[in-house]
Amino acid sequence: GDEEYVTGLRKIGSFLGDHADIGCGSVLNPGTIIGKNTQVYPLSMLRGCFPENSIVKAQNNVVDKEER
Repeated sequence: GDEEYVTGLRKIGSFLGDHADIGCGSVLNPGTIIGKNTQVYPLSMLRGCFPENSIVKAQNNVVDKEER
């Protein structure tokens, strides 16, 4: 959202939700947020916010997980 948090840090990495999986060789730019239960394909380069319960195939290719 539009909320801001003061961390007191000069630099910050990425934020990963619970049970998020990041594929090998992926690059998460500073400040990237990966929602809980989200999977990121290998060799991805990401920036921004990605919703929970998703599969991130590429920066502009995000699909919802199907319940099974």
